[in-house]
Amino acid sequence: MQLLLDLDSETPIYQQIRDRVVEAIADGHLAAGAALPSTRQLAVDLAINFHTVNKAYDLLRREGIIRVNRKSGAIVHPGVKQPITDAEAAADWRRRARTLLAEADVRGLSREEIQGFVRTTLDRFSDLPTTEPRPDAGSTASRATTD
Repeated sequence: MQLLLDLDSETPIYQQIRDRVVEAIADGHLAAGAALPSTRQLAVDLAINFHTVNKAYDLLRREGIIRVNRKSGAIVHPGVKQPITDAEAAADWRRRARTLLAEADVRGLSREEIQGFVRTTLDRFSDLPTTEPRPDAGSTASRATTD
């Protein structure tokens, strides 16, 4: 798993870790059931406090994206990339997507730019139903690489 974090960003590091893990799953770099590095190992690899990684993993666990077992560690939840059956999770996703689209509108992006970006981004995710061929998922530069 490769993670690119911006330590100077206003986005908290735990949120960046959470976001990069979600993106790695969507991009096909992490499959359902894949093991994640331990909180301590990822903290060492990223040169950050392990409590920060723990906070990110806890957020991912609460969102149903990973499972955490004290003995075997964290894994990508076996049910990822399945249709959302939890109404609360679906509503939460829609609220967050609406906010992101509102931000794009407020910043003056055109409808065409937004739709183009969404199409391009979805095309890069693996395992999405589509009628068109998808290009291979691209890799991300990394500040830390863990295996």
